[in-house]
Amino acid sequence: MRKQNGLKIIAAALVLAMSLTACSTTGSSTGDYPTKPIIVTAPSGAGGGWDKTARSLAKVLTETKLIDQTMTVENKPGGGGTVFLAEFVAKDNEDPYKLFVSSPPILINNLKKEGNSPFGYKDVTPLAQMTKDFGAIAVPANSKFTDLQALIDAIKADPTSVTLAGGSAPGSMDHLISVLPAFKSGVDPRTVKYLSYDGGGEAIAALLGNNADAIGTDISSLGSYLKAGKIKILAVTSSERLGGDFKDVPTLKELGLDAEFTIWRGVFGPKGLSEEQLAFWDKTLKDLSENEVWQKELVANDWASEYRNAADFKTFLEEQEKDVQELLTALGMQK
Repeated sequence: MRKQNGLKIIAAALVLAMSLTACSTTGSSTGDYPTKPIIVTAPSGAGGGWDKTARSLAKVLTETKLIDQTMTVENKPGGGGTVFLAEFVAKDNEDPYKLFVSSPPILINNLKKEGNSPFGYKDVTPLAQMTKDFGAIAVPANSKFTDLQALIDAIKADPTSVTLAGGSAPGSMDHLISVLPAFKSGVDPRTVKYLSYDGGGEAIAALLGNNADAIGTDISSLGSYLKAGKIKILAVTSSERLGGDFKDVPTLKELGLDAEFTIWRGVFGPKGLSEEQLAFWDKTLKDLSENEVWQKELVANDWASEYRNAADFKTFLEEQEKDVQELLTALGMQK
């Protein structure tokens, strides 16, 4: 009898050991997390800001050995991120091996009336802000508008006579950047003529092809066109002047307009992350932000470093949500 009891105890111990091993290999044992490949999604096509951010993130985390597991990048375009986010919340919000990158559209899409998303940053877990970029107003090099005030004056005189373009739909980020100077100058933003294109590249092509008078977009995408002498950048939405190729571009505040617009880019994870998994990403992404390889990646992409941990990032999103709501309200586009 004792021998049988002893065998039962050994068998039970083996079952328990096998169960624990199985848990650790699936990654549910947070002490060993991560134990499987990680997927980072860019909710856009290749070549845009989200795509570049996701690929830079995965590349540097792997190169620096901050992550031992394989990291792959997926592109899931559609609706400026709304299609992906709905799918993520429905299917992947408990999977700690699925991350994604985003920027102000995760706020804008949730707040605007038309083509909006029922989901926003509160439905997932903000992990860290990694970079900041800024909006800019640019015109062709041979434009009659030599400065921002001339452009604003023309819009005031006849809003239909000036065409602004951007690489996103009405009510989205490029639209907000495009109308911000006029709005802050007392112009009803609903009267400003805005043409939307499928991506910043198409908007710049429209500008250079004389199909638009000016564009609003992220300044990091304009550097090569500025160096080639194809455009003039009339203003940037940063709090102070940028360096390098953009050192001569005035800020909106310099020009008397009380306005800023930061195009942050950050990393998000599922709502179901455990405290231990969140702590892992807090440490890992902070280490990334301080790494020399990452700093070189920022320079190569004309990005500025701005790291916020999960808690600070969430607070920042709450604050920017109010600013976006104000501008959408002025446009009559709030839901």
